[in-house]
Amino acid sequence: MPRLEELANVALRVPNILVLDLLYKCDIDSLTVHLKAKNEDMLFKYKYVLWNMYYLGHLINLVVLVLPLRHIVTLYLHILAALLLYMGHQISKDYVREELQYGYEGAVHVLSNLRFPYVPTTGQIILSTLCAFLMKTRKVWLFSVHMLPLLARLCAASHATLLTVNTFSMGLTGAGIALFLLSNLFVPYRLARAAYSELLHLEVIELYRLLAVGISLWNQFAVPVLFSVFWFVLFIVQLCSDTLSAGSSAVHQGIMFFLLTSVSECCATPYSLLGLTFVVSYLALGLLNLCKFYLGGYAAIQNENVMHRGVTEGVTLLLLALQTGLLDMQALQRTFLLSIILFIVVTSTLQSMIEITDPVILSLGASRNRSLWKHFRGLSMCLLLLVFPVFMAYKISQFFLMDFWLLILVSSCMLTSLQVTGTMLIYSLFMVELFRSNPIESLDEIIYWVNAVSRVLEFVVALCVVAYGTWESLFGEWSWMGASVIIIHSYFNVWLRAQSGWRSFLLRQEAAKKINSLPRATERQLQELNDVCAICFQEMNAAVITYCGHFFHGNCLRKWLYVQETCPMCHQSVQPTPPGQRHAAADDPDPPPQRDAGRDPAAGEELSSREEMLRVNPLPQLTSLCSNLRQCDIQW
Repeated sequence: MPRLEELANVALRVPNILVLDLLYKCDIDSLTVHLKAKNEDMLFKYKYVLWNMYYLGHLINLVVLVLPLRHIVTLYLHILAALLLYMGHQISKDYVREELQYGYEGAVHVLSNLRFPYVPTTGQIILSTLCAFLMKTRKVWLFSVHMLPLLARLCAASHATLLTVNTFSMGLTGAGIALFLLSNLFVPYRLARAAYSELLHLEVIELYRLLAVGISLWNQFAVPVLFSVFWFVLFIVQLCSDTLSAGSSAVHQGIMFFLLTSVSECCATPYSLLGLTFVVSYLALGLLNLCKFYLGGYAAIQNENVMHRGVTEGVTLLLLALQTGLLDMQALQRTFLLSIILFIVVTSTLQSMIEITDPVILSLGASRNRSLWKHFRGLSMCLLLLVFPVFMAYKISQFFLMDFWLLILVSSCMLTSLQVTGTMLIYSLFMVELFRSNPIESLDEIIYWVNAVSRVLEFVVALCVVAYGTWESLFGEWSWMGASVIIIHSYFNVWLRAQSGWRSFLLRQEAAKKINSLPRATERQLQELNDVCAICFQEMNAAVITYCGHFFHGNCLRKWLYVQETCPMCHQSVQPTPPGQRHAAADDPDPPPQRDAGRDPAAGEELSSREEMLRVNPLPQLTSLCSNLRQCDIQW
């Protein structure tokens, strides 16, 4: 039953949105032109009546749209009963017409005339019973007024009497319907007043409570599903209509252009545009979930990310459509503009797929996973994300001439392919290290420079787009929209990229400077220490010695210094060692002592005991920071 209620909640509200969509498309001014009026005053009256009907239709459909489900079901049952009554009167009317044409006014028991009154009477009784069943009453006679002409004929009434009885029955039914409508005229008002009283009773004056009520109504009416179903119904009707009208010419135009034309016809009103927005959101969500399922199975779908729900793609479509005035364009212009907007939406979806694929493929390489099927899925997804943006850029460049806007679209595809290329190169380095007997000591340096080259190429592409847009604005067609796009693009894709890259370069240079200033441990010192690196917990074949006397791998300590500039063991600041002390430390077979001058002996003993405890068991103190180091390793 809950599933049936959810289905009815959506299906019974779709006709109201279809009617609202049709009303929005109505042009009252052009309709009044076709009306044959005797003078200008009559034409003005016609126009006034049409505008009143137009607004009244909007009001009625909006009221019905927000009614509770039980009231909508009751309304549809009454409408169905009214249709059955109309059918019954139509049957009686047709019977009276046949009687007049036959011209027989004798008794109905004649054998040749038996088929006229009895067969329609059986159908009328069935219709009356159905109406009583829909209205949940046993008073079948309340819905049997349309049977009066048949009863009059069974009583051998004349033809003139049949016409009078038929007119009387229709008038009586109309009066009953009018009386019923008048008695229920204020039902929407009472419902609105009850809802308003409930809101006042809850004292909904805070903003968060109003938002909670709005979210509750949003979920109760199932707005995304409702508008998506409405748009699919509209699209199927439009597609069938275009197929019947176009015929074989649709094949010559191309299937893609034919579908885009049908889609553009289904976003000519705010209601249909909103429906297309939700449809695009659901399609993007399905594509992202399919990507997650392909890479990680069903468990990966359960780990939802707020940014990977398809909302970004739907909002992007809606904002671009409103900004560019999609609703006010002609059909052909709307088709081409919609193709560009959908291109941007697909590019955004591909970017979200890269955000899903990138950590998966890097974790496969870094964790030394040997599952061939997982590696195949990750590599095939990377290959798709590498080739498909290039194909999209090639296709769109064939339809439009190169200008600033097209260059932005093509550059977004190029940036997507560059990101995938960098990810696959890092994955290849991890695989090379997996099959080597000895690890690559300078792997983090190579990964850093691979990422650096990828970021530099992205920066160059963004800079070329800004340069071309500036040149086109200065020597070509200048517009406020183009200038604003250039400014935004320059800030987010050029200035922020350059600032982030320069900051990371300085940070790495500072860390390398500190590491290079520290003395290297000798084989004798490593043998006497006989310990593992406190950062990676791996055996130390080579190590550097901090100024406070602790041993670490050089690469591990460099990654640590990206996070914080203190020793992982004693949290003293890691400062570059002066050259004289560096050579002395290299000649001294013992590690440099810690500087305890000026300290209290008790504090020194406490510090020594704490250092010894950290040296013996550093895991509890470094667990939280190791996760940061792994993330930093992947980032650099």
